[in-house]
Amino acid sequence: MATAFAISLVIGLLGLVVWIILRSLAVNAPQWERADPERRFGVNGRRVLGALTGFGIAGLSAFYAARDIDNWLIAVLAVTGGTAAGWYAGRIGDAGSAGVG
Repeated sequence: MATAFAISLVIGLLGLVVWIILRSLAVNAPQWERADPERRFGVNGRRVLGALTGFGIAGLSAFYAARDIDNWLIAVLAVTGGTAAGWYAGRIGDAGSAGVG
């Protein structure tokens, strides 16, 4: 089970790094506008990356913090963490979430 959490975390973090690099290129260099992940994937893309990263972090945390609990409870905690991270990643950029507007 720890392998699934680790793979999710690595994919999420690599996706986040690629997202940040492509976004910064698209904002600063006009020829990179087509590669902008905000235009291509938008809020749903951010939610997926947040959910993958949150699932991996929450799963590994639950797995190593409480090794004596059942696997199904670890999975529930991991899914809960991934859902919360995905929801929060989708809220970033909203005027209401930052207290602006």
